[in-house]
Amino acid sequence: MKFYSLVSSSASLALYGSLFLQTLFSFTKLHILTSAIFVLILTKLLYKYLSRRNQVYLIDFACYQPPSYLRASVASNVEHIAQNETMDDKSREFASKLFLRSCVGSSSCFPSVLHYIVPEPTLQASREEVEDILFTLVEDLFRKTNIRNPKDIDILIVNCSLFCPTPSISSMIINKFQFRSNISGYNLSGMGCSAGLVSVSLAKDLLKVHKNSLALILSLESISNNSYLGKNRSMLLTNSLFRMGGAAVLLSNRHQDRKFAKYSLQHIIRTTMAYDDQSYQSVFQEPDEDGVIGVSLAREITSVAGKALTTNITRLGPLVLPYSEQLKFGLAYIWHKIWPPAKRNKKIYVPKFKKAFKHFCIHAGGRAVIDVVQKSLCLTKEDSEASRMTLFRYGNTSSSSVWYGLCYIEAKGRMKTGDSVWQIAFGSGFKCNSAVWKCISEINPTVGSAWSDRIHKYPVEVPEVFDC
Repeated sequence: MKFYSLVSSSASLALYGSLFLQTLFSFTKLHILTSAIFVLILTKLLYKYLSRRNQVYLIDFACYQPPSYLRASVASNVEHIAQNETMDDKSREFASKLFLRSCVGSSSCFPSVLHYIVPEPTLQASREEVEDILFTLVEDLFRKTNIRNPKDIDILIVNCSLFCPTPSISSMIINKFQFRSNISGYNLSGMGCSAGLVSVSLAKDLLKVHKNSLALILSLESISNNSYLGKNRSMLLTNSLFRMGGAAVLLSNRHQDRKFAKYSLQHIIRTTMAYDDQSYQSVFQEPDEDGVIGVSLAREITSVAGKALTTNITRLGPLVLPYSEQLKFGLAYIWHKIWPPAKRNKKIYVPKFKKAFKHFCIHAGGRAVIDVVQKSLCLTKEDSEASRMTLFRYGNTSSSSVWYGLCYIEAKGRMKTGDSVWQIAFGSGFKCNSAVWKCISEINPTVGSAWSDRIHKYPVEVPEVFDC
């Protein structure tokens, strides 16, 4: 009997022990799961907080609108070429064809010195052009952003590729607006049409170091003293594309500015192909055979731009594309590498970037450049509309062209809260730079801008050859 009781007690003890262990294990599993969820939520909140602390906001920007009396119609350009005695007949004929086929319309503008027959570019003329553009831009931007005291600006970045006077252009701005003595001023030169996004990249890095700061970026190209007056065909092309223009951008890392800002910077990717000789020499400033200095554009520039774009989007894609597109591209790339028939087919799957971006601002470097980007990214005519209209109305304004494109999208009322926009800029070197912005506020299309005076007239059908 005692033996039976002992066995029964042992069985009960084992049963209770088993139930206790099961209960403890279940509680531990529940505790671990709860802890894991808690840690995950805490990590996400911490990441969101830290990312917001390091966020760069675009408060607003302004694009320069030249006065109408500086308008350089296609017909007047052709007439000027016909009366230019420094060129021979073949050069005149070729230059006239370039103007007629450039897809730059008659609303684009030249600085006053280039309206003379024959132009007489001087250092003073370049200073006056830069002062006219930048002083107007800064005043417009300060008015739009309600900045009454210029001493509020902590960082000043100016980029102008071909004109680099002494004192610098940044000193010119500091002197005019009486910025404070300890402002961080920078002057970028020789970086080509993509320098506007290089400036954004520099501002982003500086804003990581300088907390609670405002950064003012000024982008332009001076063409008064850089118009080519020789006979070299590869150098004459720049005359038909480049026009007067500029942009001013105000960035901030102050948390309180988020409610006033238009956009937040998501990514900026910079690519340089200068290690490759063909890319390096595709846009080159040098004297021609007669000693006249100009900027030559190589025939291979479109293929060079395509290679630079491919390298750039290889880094950008994983940051912005949905996983489905990344998987498709990865499988297509592997298949292309391991299967011999696929190797003979040079085409490879192009990710659908339209799934990542609502809007595209392609550098208005010329019709050929826009065509290459549109084809490479499988974009539609509507996707490249802002860039083509920028080229038609304002011409190639160099580093500021992507801002004219963004201004066009805003003026059309297409930018909505939550939309992502991709700015793509090309420049000498050869460089391809990308900036991705996210709209974080309601954009009022009726607010005065470089397009608001006649946005209702666009888009227009751009003729491939103008009838003069």
